[in-house]
Amino acid sequence: MFVLLELRVENLLLIERAELDLVPGLNVVTGETGAGKTVLAHALDLLLGAKPRSGIVRPGASEAWVEGVFALNGRTDVLPAEIAERLPEGEDEVVLARRVTAEGRSRAFIGGRSATAADLREVGGALLAFHGQHEARRLLSPAAQLALLDAFCASEGAAPGRKGAKAKAKARTEGADGHLGRRDAHAAALAAERDARRRLEELHDAAGARERELDLLRFELQEIDDVAPVEDEQEELSAARERLRHVEALRGAAYVASQALGSDEGSAGAGLAAGESALDAVAGVDPDLDVLAARLSSLRIEADDLAAELARHLDRLDADPAELERVEERLQSLSRLERKHGGSVAAVLDHAERCRQRIAEFEDVEGATEAAEADLADARRRRERLAKELTATRSAAAPRLAAAVVERLAGLAMPAATLEVRLEDREPGPTGADHCEFLLAPNPGVPAAPVRESASGGELSRVMLALLAVAGAGTDATQVFDEIDAGVGGQTGRAVGEQLRALGREGQVLCITHLPQIAALADRHFAIEKTTSEDTAVTAVRRLDDPEVVGELVRMLGGETGDEGARRHAEELRSAA
Repeated sequence: MFVLLELRVENLLLIERAELDLVPGLNVVTGETGAGKTVLAHALDLLLGAKPRSGIVRPGASEAWVEGVFALNGRTDVLPAEIAERLPEGEDEVVLARRVTAEGRSRAFIGGRSATAADLREVGGALLAFHGQHEARRLLSPAAQLALLDAFCASEGAAPGRKGAKAKAKARTEGADGHLGRRDAHAAALAAERDARRRLEELHDAAGARERELDLLRFELQEIDDVAPVEDEQEELSAARERLRHVEALRGAAYVASQALGSDEGSAGAGLAAGESALDAVAGVDPDLDVLAARLSSLRIEADDLAAELARHLDRLDADPAELERVEERLQSLSRLERKHGGSVAAVLDHAERCRQRIAEFEDVEGATEAAEADLADARRRRERLAKELTATRSAAAPRLAAAVVERLAGLAMPAATLEVRLEDREPGPTGADHCEFLLAPNPGVPAAPVRESASGGELSRVMLALLAVAGAGTDATQVFDEIDAGVGGQTGRAVGEQLRALGREGQVLCITHLPQIAALADRHFAIEKTTSEDTAVTAVRRLDDPEVVGELVRMLGGETGDEGARRHAEELRSAA
């Protein structure tokens, strides 16, 4: 289970600064009407990622701050992965915080790092379960009632005798193979069925368009295959075009160069040979001249080789107008394909491959249609099977849920109440093919009717409490109750308190209450007190010790300081706890 260890509030509405150190079990907050008990509800709302309302920052302050320290007890799986990974080894606490400026801007923090409001809603929603008048009204929705029935199926395993936090934790770990796992699998099967149906409809609807596209794909692929482009060939073709365009100039230059280096009289080659012959005649006389003679000999050999190479290149430089035309046409064909299909030969080749793939898909359209029909049938069969399993589990659990809730209601001063959990068929949805409605008869002789029609405000709060106790919804989270005691008092209030304390034994409960019968049962008691001056009002929160608890109970009973009758009553309430 998760435990809210500390709650710190600064500059929120009337609270300048407050710190609450809470314990597992039942924690209560009390105070006079108008003292600011609901400020704590607003603070917890902010930790749940709620949008801050205007004017929430205390007048004169620049910002409000709310911070909650939670013990995870090994359940780091509720945290975003990037936050869980940053927790020091062995760390088992996380801090959720919210800052709201006087201008209305807000920032969220998880584990000391900035987070989105969505992250805060996700994590806060796992750590805190908030129950107030609005949440009680939510029970009127058939979807919420079905969710409670599913929670009962999961926490109790749809079998008698599985009770308590350990059993519920075991059911949770078995969720992938249990009721909630089947519900998730049904949602996935329904999504797969819808996808398969949509794919099949697309295949049927697109038959005409498919033929037109297939013709276009074949035309474009044939056009590319006729050219058969090769990547990087344009560089070679461009070089060949330049050479063919200037072949006469190239031949002339090569001829002049080869003649200049040749052996004819007056050529550079003949001059080099004459020089070499002259130096050979005096070889061995002057060592320095011998070195120069060797260099001249090398130069003459290089000139002869160069002249021969120029002659051979000249032979290869033939003017061929047909070859130039072929190269020009090839370059134009490549350029035309590039303009149509992406600007490069690589893009053209990629387009050709895509054409082949699409053609293969289209040519196998009959097989694709058969596959889509098979997928649709498989998904439908799986969805129908899972829906029947969900209905069977719910149908088996419904009377047991009703009986367990009626038993709880008897302890909540509704001894004659009856409850029916009615299941009816409906169009399949993510949660199955069941419509769920809770029918309540709060008093004898009154026909059962939907809870939204039959329960008063006080009765609705008690029905919600009984359902939470039985279904075990949110047992890991700290459960927060605001105005759960609306419309009840006396022995009924005591019964509500006993149920809250029972919930606290399996986890942690924080209850904002005006009933002394509930407050007397608390494991830890906080009092909210407001002090006023001429122009300001400040609310403070104090943890009460046992003597102070009795004094607060006296106040809640309407007694004055020194009222012995009220004090005896308060002490009796406390001692009976």
